[in-house]
Amino acid sequence: MSKYLFEVGVEELPYKFIPMAINQLQQGFEKFLDENNIKYDNVKVMATPRRLAVIVSNLASSQPDSEKIVKGPIVKVAYDEQGNLTKAGEGFANKNGVSKQELYTEDNYVYAKISVKGKNTKDLLQENVPHIFSKLQGPHFMRWGNNDVKFSRPIRWVLSILDCEEVPIKIIDKESSNITNGHRFSTQNIEIHNPDEYIERLREAKVIVDQDERKAKILELTKIEADKLNAVTKISEDLLEEVTFITEYPVAVTCDFDMAYLTIPQEVAVTVMETHQRYFALYTKEGKLINKFVTITNYIGNEYENIKAGNLRVIKARLDDAVFFFNEDTKKPLSAYVESLKGMTFQKGMGSVYDKTQRIIKLAEKISLALGINKPSIKRTAELCKADLATNLVFEFTELQGFIGADYARVSGEEEGVQNGIREHYFPLNADSETAKTPEGQIVGIADKIDTICAVFAAGKKPTGSSDPLGVRRAALGIIKTILEHNIKLNLSDVIRNAIELLPVKADIQADVEEFFVQRLIIFLNSDYQKNILDACAVNNPCKDLCDYLLRVKAVSNLNNEKLNENANRILRILKENVTETISEELFVLPAEKELYKEIQGISFSGDYQEYLSDLIKINPAVTKFFEDVLVMDKDEKIKNNRLALLNSLKNKYIMLTDFSKL
Repeated sequence: MSKYLFEVGVEELPYKFIPMAINQLQQGFEKFLDENNIKYDNVKVMATPRRLAVIVSNLASSQPDSEKIVKGPIVKVAYDEQGNLTKAGEGFANKNGVSKQELYTEDNYVYAKISVKGKNTKDLLQENVPHIFSKLQGPHFMRWGNNDVKFSRPIRWVLSILDCEEVPIKIIDKESSNITNGHRFSTQNIEIHNPDEYIERLREAKVIVDQDERKAKILELTKIEADKLNAVTKISEDLLEEVTFITEYPVAVTCDFDMAYLTIPQEVAVTVMETHQRYFALYTKEGKLINKFVTITNYIGNEYENIKAGNLRVIKARLDDAVFFFNEDTKKPLSAYVESLKGMTFQKGMGSVYDKTQRIIKLAEKISLALGINKPSIKRTAELCKADLATNLVFEFTELQGFIGADYARVSGEEEGVQNGIREHYFPLNADSETAKTPEGQIVGIADKIDTICAVFAAGKKPTGSSDPLGVRRAALGIIKTILEHNIKLNLSDVIRNAIELLPVKADIQADVEEFFVQRLIIFLNSDYQKNILDACAVNNPCKDLCDYLLRVKAVSNLNNEKLNENANRILRILKENVTETISEELFVLPAEKELYKEIQGISFSGDYQEYLSDLIKINPAVTKFFEDVLVMDKDEKIKNNRLALLNSLKNKYIMLTDFSKL
């Protein structure tokens, strides 16, 4: 078995493109090998800012030989009356390299069974690898030099080796060889004799080519630096990936900054370090930010003073701006910024941010009333929740809206519930982040997000395909997660109706918004529950009580009773039309009718759907007996209608739980 190595050296790639290239190369090579029936064990794609590399392990030396059936002309064309091959028949045989004896007939046609010798893997690689690379796609591709082919960055070298033998290929304008290059400030022109030595030879040249190894190394180095200070890090996966793909040989350097900068909101300093400078902030074990950070540098050497000085110079300028804005902003209380929201447009046709704030206040009051919560801090949170949008610091650090507002509320002397509510009303910030924990954050957050969703729908901009104006999908998911995680008993349909009524334009969008929520709810829960169960339980509008819907889904997911399903579906098939008649006990003729009526009367919902489901299962014998003994469509119209009414009452019991026809 063989091993193939392919590497393309480039100028530094944009870090966001690298994961895309890894996935595309992985899929491209696997598809090529599978389609050509070339056996292999593994395709490993590795990447740094300056190279994309692929190693295919245990690769077969060639395709296996195969047989192919080729269809020829019809019999009377291939053979004459004496059974001899005609010119057409001989041409078919010669074309496919078979003798007359090897031809056979079937369904009045002539066929040839041909042995096809498998192609050499080296030849197939030579033909296909450039094609695989040419299919790479990414943002901002452009032409370099005199080349017509576009790529993310100029190609500098190409390495292509099968075992110890070079596989000559050409990528754009570069011919391949067995030469690669190390770190930009280390060994160059490294000769690779076989793929097995590739990773280690590059490591000697200060390149950790495997991104997984590089990522683990970054975490290890950062922890070592943090442990020296008895500190900890909180490294996000996004930041870790970015740092991984901007370095070839990570080296950790700890830097510090003036303690005075810790007076600004912690989130601001962290954003400067992580988002703007790609540093790893350091914290005490209690979670408080300290005036030190770790930077990962792509550096070879032992002298770090210039690195520290350069990083400190950059971060000082950013933090100086933050301190200035913070000091300017806090010269007046947070409430003083509310008036400035009148000059900020929320959405065309939907008023200013100030107008939106007034709607949030009214919606929050209605939600509080519906939940039986009476806290003045909720209204105060709603009044101030968008005020920080008018501050200098949020203008500079837009991603920190809410966090800065919470800190300014603290400086302004607002109570803790208001501070937390302002920060949390934007939660969850993404699909994996936490939801609001305080009533202020939950209620004001729901009001804010509902207003945004309804405004977008009313403006005729509901999300379609990849288009999602103002992030309404994320807003809907945020509401769903908040309600379900905290078991909030809220009629979302009423909240949607109230939000629509408060909009400056009138639009008939209630049903569309509710359907949108149901779709997002089903998508959110689909990872834990079967799609058909989620659809079946949506027969009763989930928006009226999301928590109740989830309880029904959980109960039905545990259902394992074919008889119940059979009985419920039989009744649903019979009752295709609405039944308006009421049940009259005097019209019962057979004992099975009376028994079923008695059993149905004994079923009531006590709040436990698992118990309710058990009750439905218990009456299965009575339902079965009814269908065995009773002819529903009796000739007597009154008796027939009474029996239909009886079944309808049972149907309502079933439908209260789920639509069994969809299970």
